[in-house]
Amino acid sequence: MPAGPDSALRVVAIDDDEQHLKFIARVLSRENVKVYTSTSPQEGLEQVYKERPNLVVVDLVMPGMSGLEALARIVEFDPAIEVVLLTGQYSTESAVEAIQKGAADYLTKPVNVEKLEKRVEALLLELHKGQRCLQLEHELLENSQFASMVGHSAAMLEVFHRIRRVAPHFRTVLLTGETGVGKELAAQALHRLSPACSGPFVTCNCSAVVETLAESELFGHVKGAFTGAVQDRVGVFEAANRGTVLLDEVGELSLSMQAKLLRVLQNREIQRVGSPVARQVEVRVIAATHRDLKEMVKNQRFREDLFYRLNVVSIHIPPLRERREDIPLLAMHFLRQYSERYRKNLGGFDPTVMQSLLEHSWPGNVRELDHAIERAVLMAQDGVIRPGDLALRSREAGHRLEDMSLEDVEAFLIKKALARYSGNISQAAEALGLSRSALYRRLQKYGLS
Repeated sequence: MPAGPDSALRVVAIDDDEQHLKFIARVLSRENVKVYTSTSPQEGLEQVYKERPNLVVVDLVMPGMSGLEALARIVEFDPAIEVVLLTGQYSTESAVEAIQKGAADYLTKPVNVEKLEKRVEALLLELHKGQRCLQLEHELLENSQFASMVGHSAAMLEVFHRIRRVAPHFRTVLLTGETGVGKELAAQALHRLSPACSGPFVTCNCSAVVETLAESELFGHVKGAFTGAVQDRVGVFEAANRGTVLLDEVGELSLSMQAKLLRVLQNREIQRVGSPVARQVEVRVIAATHRDLKEMVKNQRFREDLFYRLNVVSIHIPPLRERREDIPLLAMHFLRQYSERYRKNLGGFDPTVMQSLLEHSWPGNVRELDHAIERAVLMAQDGVIRPGDLALRSREAGHRLEDMSLEDVEAFLIKKALARYSGNISQAAEALGLSRSALYRRLQKYGLS
């Protein structure tokens, strides 16, 4: 595989014997290998911190700092760095101690050249494999983007398929899904693939509209319609004429505004506040919500006729926890985006970081992942995102009470009680105000042990 600018294997050799250090450098030097040498343990460590090498070869006995001390500092700095210790006086005890403290190998002087060369060749092969994996990840990312959305899970491929089928024909579409899943991106995709793509795309966040100004916000007003109406104002629907309007968080509209919205959808005309004139609008409507509108209809908090008018076609965007196979792709997508924005040369993620991303519960969905990667890019010191660059809330802290169902809250409290009393059923049941049999039934219900 041809060498690129970042494809060289980096090696730091530390030995107070200058002649032996030169010998090690000659053994290791070849195409695609950069060797840094130092006769001072402290200076050698500074090179390790600066270059973050793939391999460190360090003498066991040196003035000022032993090889084992250097090993401990290197392992603390980056456990992924391979460290090979060299010694002129082999002992089983020191060899075992070195391996236990994280050394990859323990070689005696004079060094077995063939063995050292094989280790370098193995590291070169591993490096090239990593670069090939990174290249394949980039290719997969390129092939997994759909109108600014990213995913290759079965759930997201189904979303992309529905958007393609619906976009050329829709008049109204209902987008559902938790906060942060990307409903606005789906709405933009519907607009771009529709015959109205050359028209405007206008978003109205219904949850942010003050009730007294909601009608003016949606339909506009004429000068003098109310105190403060010093000039005519175009509403969201007129602004989106011959285009698409996204009514985000439509479930937050009051019942009176729902009735007025229903009339607009039925007649395709609006009436500015304070004006007797009805104006025709040719607009496609996308409504989005994280709420269960069917449940709201049952509770008489959402009009049934409006629900059926909006729900001609519905597209559900799944939460990130249900499509974890998309997390690496999304993480790489955001990494590329923010690396370019902040002019940082970042090539990927430390394996432990990716594992953390895959294990996180992501209560904030894709939006939370987006923000986490942006912060990590800002914090990163070298070419890879490290564990210290990433700040994720714990799974327990990530669940806000208001976002949890009653069953989720009950299961959460049961787990906390069991943990507090080390699994003692009687004590946990008493703390929860339950009988032992009632707690056992709930354990079975929630699949807890």
